[in-house]
Amino acid sequence: MISRRDVLKGVAMGTAALAISKLPGPTAWASEPGGHGEEKVVLPQEAIARLRKGNQRYVSMNRLSDPGVGPDARAPLTKGQWPYVTILCCSDSRVPPELIFDEGLGRLFIVRVAGNMLAPALLGSIEYASLHSTSRLIVVMGHESCGAVGATVHVAENPGAKETAGINDIVNRLMPAVLKAQKETGFHGKKLVEAAAKENVRMTVKQIADESEPLREMQRKGELKIVGAYYLLSNGEVDIWA
Repeated sequence: MISRRDVLKGVAMGTAALAISKLPGPTAWASEPGGHGEEKVVLPQEAIARLRKGNQRYVSMNRLSDPGVGPDARAPLTKGQWPYVTILCCSDSRVPPELIFDEGLGRLFIVRVAGNMLAPALLGSIEYASLHSTSRLIVVMGHESCGAVGATVHVAENPGAKETAGINDIVNRLMPAVLKAQKETGFHGKKLVEAAAKENVRMTVKQIADESEPLREMQRKGELKIVGAYYLLSNGEVDIWA
């Protein structure tokens, strides 16, 4: 026979389970401008659409009055983060992703390094956002007039040019893209910088998949997209190659 105590215990346990089920899980969306959370992972195509719409707002200067940067947006983020995209982009001060895509806090998982090139620790950061968080889109974003690519072009065209050990490491990682662009286009100077910057994006997109088996497998299953993009300083537009 079930006692009254057992019944009350069962009711208590059920109530607790119901309360737990309503808590934001690892796939919860942190916040929407002026709204509440969505409990879902944003699929790659939807993520691309959001980025494009945000960039259109930025270019037209029709930006949101609050994209999600105030106290109401910060409060949920003390409990975790739920980004919908990972962006590997350049450290260049003229290329701030949150502004370019008119986005708020907790939306973009950004990995920044001069020349948006790949190195082990950077790949680890990219992996974290998809394997341990909610990002299902990875964007490698190059940009017009990239100084890091320009430095690499200078070294390629001026053998013997010297830089610091740290800058040389960046140059060495970007050099394959410069040499490939140089061979395929015959360009030099500024034209080569632009061609090499775009080639570097293409090579880095491939490199991420080549060097990360888990991300490659997610991409194979259609659970993840890795795409390139190019930002024009002159007009603010981002061309997402997808």
